[in-house]
Amino acid sequence: MRIFTEPSDRPIVLALRALKLGDLLVAVPALHGLRRAHPDHEVVLAAPGWLAPVAALVGSVDALLPTPGLDDPLPLDAGIVDVAANLHGNGPESRALIDALGARVRIVHRSPSDPDGPEWLDGILERRRWARLVSAYGAIADEDDVAIALPSTASPAPGAAVLHVGAFYGSRQWPVDRFAAVARALRSDGLRIVLTGGAADRERAEAVASAAGLDEDAVLADRTRLDELAALVADASVVVSADTGAAHLASAYRTPSVVVFGPAPVEEWGPPEGPHIALTDPAARRGDAFAATPDPALLAVQADEVIAAARSVRR
Repeated sequence: MRIFTEPSDRPIVLALRALKLGDLLVAVPALHGLRRAHPDHEVVLAAPGWLAPVAALVGSVDALLPTPGLDDPLPLDAGIVDVAANLHGNGPESRALIDALGARVRIVHRSPSDPDGPEWLDGILERRRWARLVSAYGAIADEDDVAIALPSTASPAPGAAVLHVGAFYGSRQWPVDRFAAVARALRSDGLRIVLTGGAADRERAEAVASAAGLDEDAVLADRTRLDELAALVADASVVVSADTGAAHLASAYRTPSVVVFGPAPVEEWGPPEGPHIALTDPAARRGDAFAATPDPALLAVQADEVIAAARSVRR
């Protein structure tokens, strides 16, 4: 996969998805559908540049156009793109970026200016949303077609139990003491435990390690590249995480996983069939994804529930 700087000699399919890791991974079925429908095109993904290591593993993406968000127009002359797919959303900002491309075919949800597109449906599975959209334009996609390739890099902890303690918003941060209880239980089963997350999660990971009696080398938060995280998850015995990119990586690799859901409903963001267990309390859900404190639906999930689930699916 190349970084897109100028057009090649092939017509272009551009897919806009300028979001985070989990958002990219739920769009994989739609990207596979676009690839199959347009085998002679170059499939260009407009997404944040830091996602390049995982975008390269999708297999259906030929080039990445680094796109940090929707604030600026895409750096492409009108008419260069043959097919433009809005896999980002249905708001005016993403629609304006797609419209500005002047593509021959625009894959978009229904609006006053696009009356023939499929209707945007609230409350449906996110993978289904994008598979349904591209399928309506002839790029038939299967919502459970989530597999991506293995990275060439080796796992930094083969066979470990991966506890992904981080989450971008406080609403998804399952308590440190509960992660620590899970770590202690799985270590008592003979598993190596590693704690992952981003730079902002390093302090949480260190707190979990301290509470669980783990050595410093168990803390991999802010110590792994994105391709190394993918390798770590692919080879893990089990992944325990909130609803984050790490959980979606586990789905992509069919790695046994336990996912604790809070503000986001399982019905919209849950894993496909496989060795995955989603835990939550829908009745307690507050549903504020941007809240600074954990969602009550997430707090309703106790450590013993996660331990039992992890033991039931681990390999």
